[in-house]
Amino acid sequence: MQHNSFEEIIEGKKELYDYQKRDINAIFDKMDNVSQNYHLLYQLPTGGGKTVIFSEIVRRYIESHNKKVVVLTHRIELCKQTSKMLDSFGVKNKIINSKVKEMPDQHDYSCFVAMVETLKNRLNDEKLQIDNVGLVIIDEAHYNSFRKLLNSFKNSFILGVTATPLSSNIKLPMYENYKELIVGDPINKLIQNGFLAKANTYSYDVGLSSLKIGINGDYTVKSSDELYSQLDMQSKLLSAYEEQSKGKKTLIFNNGIHTSLYVHDTFREAGYTIKHLDNTTPAEERKDILKWFKHTPDAILTSVGILTTGFDEPSVETIIINRATKSLTLYFQMIGRGSRLLPNKKEFSIIDLGNNAARFGLWNEPVDWQHIFKSPEYYLDNLREDAEIEMHFKYEMPLEIREKFKNSINIEFDIEEEFKKALAKNLRPKFVIDESIEQHALMCVENSDDLNEAKKLAKYLEESLNYRVKIFCRCLSNSTKNYRDWLIEEYKKNLQIAIGRKFRERLFSIAD
Repeated sequence: MQHNSFEEIIEGKKELYDYQKRDINAIFDKMDNVSQNYHLLYQLPTGGGKTVIFSEIVRRYIESHNKKVVVLTHRIELCKQTSKMLDSFGVKNKIINSKVKEMPDQHDYSCFVAMVETLKNRLNDEKLQIDNVGLVIIDEAHYNSFRKLLNSFKNSFILGVTATPLSSNIKLPMYENYKELIVGDPINKLIQNGFLAKANTYSYDVGLSSLKIGINGDYTVKSSDELYSQLDMQSKLLSAYEEQSKGKKTLIFNNGIHTSLYVHDTFREAGYTIKHLDNTTPAEERKDILKWFKHTPDAILTSVGILTTGFDEPSVETIIINRATKSLTLYFQMIGRGSRLLPNKKEFSIIDLGNNAARFGLWNEPVDWQHIFKSPEYYLDNLREDAEIEMHFKYEMPLEIREKFKNSINIEFDIEEEFKKALAKNLRPKFVIDESIEQHALMCVENSDDLNEAKKLAKYLEESLNYRVKIFCRCLSNSTKNYRDWLIEEYKKNLQIAIGRKFRERLFSIAD
């Protein structure tokens, strides 16, 4: 079964699916059996058709009640999209934006679409009569900006709609504003029934110890820029793209503008066509970039923040999360940009470069939204910490690097196991590092024709040796970061020496 795209719905080819009809009926059933100023929250995953659902709710409500409806959004793009969707359902509506100062024609409309701040200003100016508003629908209800308007609609039924019923501000939990949560079909069911694309997730381990957490509870832009702008992180991103997404339409999410600009330069230098977008990009240029992205099959777009909501491009084949986040909502929003179905697109890829899947679980795994709604503090307190996630990292050599060492049968070296053996034999701990260096040196020599080539191969073992040193330092239990950094440099130096020695040994053995 193929889900209608936004464009098809706007053109009047809309169709309500069974799960949408069921949820609409459940919402109306609640409306009919509770007080007129009841606050209800409704959850449905991104791509499930929340705008379709509440547009039908508006249509039915106006048809059966002699009252008006206000739909609140938090971005101007969402205002326009929502208005078009309501039009397609036959709902005559008026957008209240910053240009609308007077509303002499307000009695001609039963539905108004507005941004929170704009509506607040019009109410303060007493330009809008709201005594007959029976229903207020709040899109993206996990944002808290709407709170300032609740007192203006004390006698209205409030319907909040969101993909993630977890407040963007932990100090303002959603259960304080909503009496109850109705949960729609989960992601895995929407995939199974042919409404969302199936995701293939590729996670790359990233050390996040340098990241700082800001007052909003998420990682700061400054610390993210410092980490993700580093050459090794740019290299990891480029390698991940080439492994999993080369030639596919790819959307990259970053936490900082500096990072995104570095990404832009890194991909351009590697010969790829890429464009950058952030909230400082002029409107006309942004429009041109999005048009280019839509019509270019292998386009790569690197962005900061602005494409997480109000952006619908079903042809996206890969989402790269080139950042870490503590926000479950943001995690789902970013991935949701790739989850739309097309006749020739049944699957999409997620490349995770922020340990996000380890923190929140895979995108399509079941989530107990009722529990999160009722006990958000408990949920957030029990998210996996970065140190715990990183403790379970296990380095796996990428396929293209493994190919460079194809003559080596054994590329594994279990530091923890070897450390235990060394202790049992009363050997000094450094013996383990020496053995690891010997194995890495052998791999370089086994796969080279000359000494220079063998020494060059060593650079491909950098991630492997960093991982081994990290595990070794963990075994020591009391080592410092300075010691680890020193040991890495010593390892590299001694690896070059070992390669030279093993190459000479090989030459002598051939001569004999």
